[in-house]
Amino acid sequence: MTKIYLTRHGETEWNLQNRMQGWKESQLTKLGKKQAKRLSDRLADINFEAIYSSPLGRALETAKIICSDRKMEITIKENLKEMSFGKWEGKTSSEIKSNHLDEYKKFWEEPHLFRGESGETFEEVKNRVLPLIKEIISNHENDILIVTHTVIIKTLMAYFEGRDLENLWDPPFIHQTCLSLIEVSEDNTKIISHGDTSHYKE
Repeated sequence: MTKIYLTRHGETEWNLQNRMQGWKESQLTKLGKKQAKRLSDRLADINFEAIYSSPLGRALETAKIICSDRKMEITIKENLKEMSFGKWEGKTSSEIKSNHLDEYKKFWEEPHLFRGESGETFEEVKNRVLPLIKEIISNHENDILIVTHTVIIKTLMAYFEGRDLENLWDPPFIHQTCLSLIEVSEDNTKIISHGDTSHYKE
């Protein structure tokens, strides 16, 4: 059985400004680093076989904080980086809504129909991340940590739960460093937790 511990990066400066990040970089805030440390404390007793991260700085820094007391190499995978939002990257949600209302509504309300002027579609994200997760599962039989981004987590959880792309944004909300745990065996997939933030407690 493979146990996948799936988490999002900590809070960033652009999260505070409500800016679309995508493939662009934004630094972790003090709170973001604290969120990563709290998750590190929560996972301290887990003996991970491997740790995977998106190459984007906010995810990689989160992974390094989580693994600060472990003598383990972090494996960077390009296909774990966030969805490309193209020309939307760096812009606030209000700016995008003002200039691209129809596409903005499709992004959140009808993701299966979303086609931006640039960047990726949700289908393209799905096609790059699912082969990777299947490869990771086939290569490991123990506990695995994956540090990535919102759309990637939403895509993976929809896959594990058997939901269509149309229902990608179904709850729960993916908060920074929230934890999802999935147990995968040859004949069964079990969701143990989804978007858990219990380690947020002071």
